[in-house]
Amino acid sequence: MIIFIAILSILILIHELGHFLVAKRRGIRVEKFSLGFGPKLVSKKIGPTEYMLCLVPFGGFIKMAGDNKEECKGAPDEFLSRPPGQRAQVIFAGPFFNYVLAFFCLWMVFYLGYPKFSSTVGELMPGMPAARAGLQAGDTITSVDGEPVQFWDEMTRRIHAKKGEDVQLKVKRDGREFDLLLTPEAKEVETIWGRKAEVGLIGIKPSDEIIKVRYGLWPSLIRGTQSLWEMTVMTVRALFYIIIGTMSFKDSVTGPLGIFFITTNAAKIGFSSILHVIGILSMSLAIFNLLPLPILDGGHIFFAGLEKLRGRPLASKTEDVVSNIGMGFLIVLAIFIFCNDLIRYGYWDKFLALFQK
Repeated sequence: MIIFIAILSILILIHELGHFLVAKRRGIRVEKFSLGFGPKLVSKKIGPTEYMLCLVPFGGFIKMAGDNKEECKGAPDEFLSRPPGQRAQVIFAGPFFNYVLAFFCLWMVFYLGYPKFSSTVGELMPGMPAARAGLQAGDTITSVDGEPVQFWDEMTRRIHAKKGEDVQLKVKRDGREFDLLLTPEAKEVETIWGRKAEVGLIGIKPSDEIIKVRYGLWPSLIRGTQSLWEMTVMTVRALFYIIIGTMSFKDSVTGPLGIFFITTNAAKIGFSSILHVIGILSMSLAIFNLLPLPILDGGHIFFAGLEKLRGRPLASKTEDVVSNIGMGFLIVLAIFIFCNDLIRYGYWDKFLALFQK
């Protein structure tokens, strides 16, 4: 639970720090910067800003002068007195800082080391090509068609591409190596995008053998950048497939309960796994916040852009109606995700079991 709270607090605080620093840089008065929510425990005013430590250790928030129309008096250091472009910069800084955090975490994951399954076979499926060819549990596949392999994912990727074609495996067993020729069976599987794809399968499962992979500081930076870009493309692509209905929404999203489950398991593996989870969550938070939905950062940026194009802001009544619709949508979405997590992670069954005793 402590790790779960700490991770969410870090994500939110980094987000708010982005808003805070850019607001300060643009000369916008920040009235409050809070670590946590609820009743104040400690506070200190430095310049125009009151820095607070609050009771509930769950993220934080900032309060800018004149950040709503009722309070804004037109002073030059108020948020809504600034041009739309400057306001958009302040808003964008939150997701951007989350993205920077994701980059740093993934960089450190590759530098500190992360676990990967080795290419050692743990289990064979009866009647499949591997079992028929005489492969055994405990065998290590060291190459596929002459290409050396060390990890399970690179080995299976090459086998998947050889559907219906002969593939030459070099296998290590009890200290000696030998070649094995077999033909992967073409099987239709469902991809993470919810679509069908045909791949070559030989019927093997990985063992529990883990190899820790580490890279130097600069190679780690390159690999971290590549990994972040790939995950970003994957996330945006998944959002697109969800919107057009080709990917299941309920199977693709998770909320606080799911995050708690993921972070708890990551903590058992080690620090690098925690960093990896923080990186993925921070990247996801950045992308989600940039969606053009009212009350999200993307919605506020959209309104600022609309104001720039029109030369004047939307009428207060219109903006309130749109914001209320957006708030209602997000509340319904949050309830759905929460209930979905209750069922997915077995909490709902445990709750019902209490009444059956």
